[in-house]
Amino acid sequence: MIDTHCHIQTEEFDEDRDAVLERAAEAGVDTLIVVGGAGDLSTNDKAVRLAEEHAGLYATVGMHPHDAKDVDAEDMERLRNLARHPKVVAIGETGLDFHYEHSPRRVQREMFERFVGLAVETRLPVVVHNRESDREAAETLRGGGGRLEGVIHCFTSDAAAARTFLELGFYLSFSGIITFKNAEELRDIARWVPLDRLLIETDAPFLAPVPMRGRRNEPAYVAFVAETLARVRGVEVEEIASAASRNARTLFRLAPEDVTS
Repeated sequence: MIDTHCHIQTEEFDEDRDAVLERAAEAGVDTLIVVGGAGDLSTNDKAVRLAEEHAGLYATVGMHPHDAKDVDAEDMERLRNLARHPKVVAIGETGLDFHYEHSPRRVQREMFERFVGLAVETRLPVVVHNRESDREAAETLRGGGGRLEGVIHCFTSDAAAARTFLELGFYLSFSGIITFKNAEELRDIARWVPLDRLLIETDAPFLAPVPMRGRRNEPAYVAFVAETLARVRGVEVEEIASAASRNARTLFRLAPEDVTS
C-alpha cells in the first residue's frame, strides 16, 4: 500500500520516526508521500530531506491555504527551486479552506492560482486541500488548463463535487474520515468512485481512523482506510490496495520497485 498524504516530517514524529516507518513497513505500507506545507516553510525542506534519506519516501512542496497570507515572492522562488529536486513528485499541499479562513479568501485564491501555475510549469501533479470551497477550487483548477493533473486529498465534499473533480481528471483520496460513524454520505460516494481514480491516505498525524481515533495517526493506519473502502464496495481489501497503489504510482510517476528503507 501507499500512503499518499502524510506529514511525518513534523515535530509530532521527532521522537520515534524510525519506529513509525518500521510499523508502516510491517503493515504493508511500502511507499509514503511526505507532504510539505503543513505548517511553516521549513516543513518542505524537512519533507525533501526525509525523502533523500529513504528510498520509498517522496516529497511534495507547497503551502497550506491556512498560511497563504505568509507566503511572499521570495518564498515562492524557494519552493520553485525545491520543486526541481528529483524526489519531489507534486506541488502542494495547496488549495482553499473557507471553513476556518485563517488566510483571507482572496489571498487563498491568489496563492492557489500561483501554485497551480507552478504545477503546470514544472509538469508535476498538484495536491489540493479543499474545504467548503468546491466551486472556487474547481474554477481555479480549470484555469490550469488540460495539462494539469492531481488529487483532491482527504475528500469530504458531496457527490456533485466528486463528479466535478472527476470530470476535471482528478483523483479523489480517502482518509480515516471514511471510517467515522457519521461519514455515511462519504461512504456512499466511495462506493461509486471509479476504481482507477481512487487513492488512500492517512493525513498523519491527523484524522486517525477507527479503531485508532484519539491517537496520533501514522502511515501504518492507512490499512484501516483500505479495509473500509473494501467493505463498502463489497470487494477484497487486496483489490483496493492494488488499485490505489497503481493509481498513486501513475499519478506521482513512481517506480514499482521502490520500498521504504
